Amino acid sequence: MPKPIAVQLYSLREYVKSKEDFANVLKRVAAIGYKAVEAAGFHGMSPAEFKKLADDLGLKLYSTHSPWAGNPDNVQQVIDDLGVLGLDLCCCGYGANEFKDLDAIKRTADNTNAIIAKLKPAGITLFQHNHDFEFQRIGGELKYDIYAKLVPEVKFELDAFWSANFGAEDEVANVKKYADRMVLVHIKDGKIKQDEVERTYVNGYLDRKIELLPLGRGELNIPGVVAALPAQVSSIVVELDYCEIEMWDAIEQSYKYMTSNGLAAGNK
Repeated sequence: MPKPIAVQLYSLREYVKSKEDFANVLKRVAAIGYKAVEAAGFHGMSPAEFKKLADDLGLKLYSTHSPWAGNPDNVQQVIDDLGVLGLDLCCCGYGANEFKDLDAIKRTADNTNAIIAKLKPAGITLFQHNHDFEFQRIGGELKYDIYAKLVPEVKFELDAFWSANFGAEDEVANVKKYADRMVLVHIKDGKIKQDEVERTYVNGYLDRKIELLPLGRGELNIPGVVAALPAQVSSIVVELDYCEIEMWDAIEQSYKYMTSNGLAAGNK
């Protein structure tokens, strides 16, 4: 049975200038047919207001990137907000500097382990969202493999597109590798083999130089990724950091591609 389809609301951030805009974005997402949303900021709403509106629109919350567990010091706020949202999963992630070399990876792992230790008594599981730089190699070994060994209790929300590292790695093989620890998956699409593009990072994240497209119009092996997903993955999350076409059009095209091909379940 296909897994429910969600959208990471970061994709639609450019349409939100106010609390009212955010409410309208949620309404349009529901109208397209998405079953769930994953927040990346509440744009003036309290967690309780966000959850009520999502519930009223029939949008499920399988996960959220707000609050973000960035360090052990904000854990109590994370626990409180997740309680309001009715979630026992918490997201973390890092920038390129936190994975730049082995020493940085070890420091990052220590930070993550400290967060996990504070979340566990509250019954909250920490999962991590990756970008491209974790799938670069040090001495022939994936940075993410090194990190995974150092943080054995962290779960993963694998971003399949970024895990391909622009054609250097295989996205389906990565899903299979981390299957036992995956709880969610992010899927975006675009031109994967872009080794000729110079990669620059702004504030630790890839600058916009990579061609991203609606799902089904790029090179990601989406059917292979979906087929390899383990049973415990609760939702397939569509995330487009940006797109070569207008974003609402891209979000609708992505929904239609996934649902019409039986790759995910929607409400329409």
